[in-house]
Amino acid sequence: MSRSIVRQSKFRHVFGQTVKAEQGYDDIRVSKVTWDSSFCAVNPKFLAVIVESSGGGAFLVLPISKSGRVDKNYPLVIGHSGPVLDIDWCPHDDNILASCSEDCTAMVWQIPDHSLTRPISDPIVVLEGHSKRVGIVTWHPTARNILLTAGSDNLIIIWNVGTGEPLISMDDHPDLIYSISWNRNGSLFCTTCKDRRLRVCDPRKREVVAERLAPHEGIRPMRAIFTRDGNIFTTGFTRMSQRELGLWDPTHFEEPIALLELDTSNGVLLPYYDADANMVYLCGKGDSSVRYFEITDEPPFVHYLSTFSTKEPQRGMGFMPKRGVDVTKCEIARLFKLLDKKCEPITMTVPRKSDLFQDDLYPDTAGAEPAMEAEEWLDGRDEDPILVSMREGYMPPKSRELKVAKKNVLDSRPTTRRSMSTLDTNSLPPELLERLLEEIHNLKATVLSQEKRICDLENKLSQYTNGTD
Repeated sequence: MSRSIVRQSKFRHVFGQTVKAEQGYDDIRVSKVTWDSSFCAVNPKFLAVIVESSGGGAFLVLPISKSGRVDKNYPLVIGHSGPVLDIDWCPHDDNILASCSEDCTAMVWQIPDHSLTRPISDPIVVLEGHSKRVGIVTWHPTARNILLTAGSDNLIIIWNVGTGEPLISMDDHPDLIYSISWNRNGSLFCTTCKDRRLRVCDPRKREVVAERLAPHEGIRPMRAIFTRDGNIFTTGFTRMSQRELGLWDPTHFEEPIALLELDTSNGVLLPYYDADANMVYLCGKGDSSVRYFEITDEPPFVHYLSTFSTKEPQRGMGFMPKRGVDVTKCEIARLFKLLDKKCEPITMTVPRKSDLFQDDLYPDTAGAEPAMEAEEWLDGRDEDPILVSMREGYMPPKSRELKVAKKNVLDSRPTTRRSMSTLDTNSLPPELLERLLEEIHNLKATVLSQEKRICDLENKLSQYTNGTD
């Protein structure tokens, strides 16, 4: 009888575990700006954390493998003139990162594969179109070079990063936008707003296609994310300030699929969604725990699985894409918990006795290859993410420059000054290399000639001085 009562799920026994101390990242001055962002972004290559910085905004970028104590003089990315509010890695290139700031701009950066040896201050492109601070930046899930930004001017702008041009602008929100989430193929996005409305927007039609007033009755900030089935998962507060989660069908917004009260706390619940497992991890700012749930087609539709708790409260959280987890250890998710002075990775694991690849835990997942170009998406095409197998583990592709069909802003950028010791001479044409070497030789000869002349003049001056004595 007990077998018929207990719900069957391969994720019922998922457990969380903090990595060893030496595998964490210590001495990180996490930003203290009062903004409900995760402050952390992570991919299979890099960990990026928004940090405290004098004289503008900055964030730290570390190779995932560079764990341990971070040197206090480690170079930062320092292009913004105001505090950085949000960062997001490009899903199609692990070396491209977008950031936004109180200085009313968003910027896109190319991060080198190796550890930084000097601060980065020159972005690939600066996106200027907002009149107030920009608080949200998020990449399109399937189209190359499409980036969405949202600011405190209540404006949403969608950019083609390769050309630096705004493609779409939407001003349908009368108040501050709290969160934005694309659906699986990037045809729609959902937003939560200070006016207590949950909206579903079609960016190419520039219209709101569905909305719901007060999915959560409280006045505190809400969050919303699309699930793989096209439903919307929300977190918010009740009228009595209890935290609450909900699941909604955007085609029938009148009644929720599920609505569940959690606890009483002030921290906004940030949801992180795993589309392959259909699981949601809830991390509250100021909480010391991570709750996780499974979404299914069976009542009550949102099933509580467990809670992972630690002693210290979290300042923010990063969520590793599925292609970055360790399949040999049956790891299905990895979160990066930000504390006051460090970042602590947390692994979520399904206990299995076999060492073989677990097909049921790792269906094909979204890879790094975009399904279409920016122009194709703008013309109305929709494509699901291109999937890759996890069987052999995931190897990230090599770093590449942004590819664009139109004029690329990279072509008009001032070139970065580099010493000859760091210049890749193998990539230069032979004639140009010969001319450069000849110029260097001539310059050296000129310098030697000038030095000889200076010595002669000094000798004459010395003789004249001695003579007058």
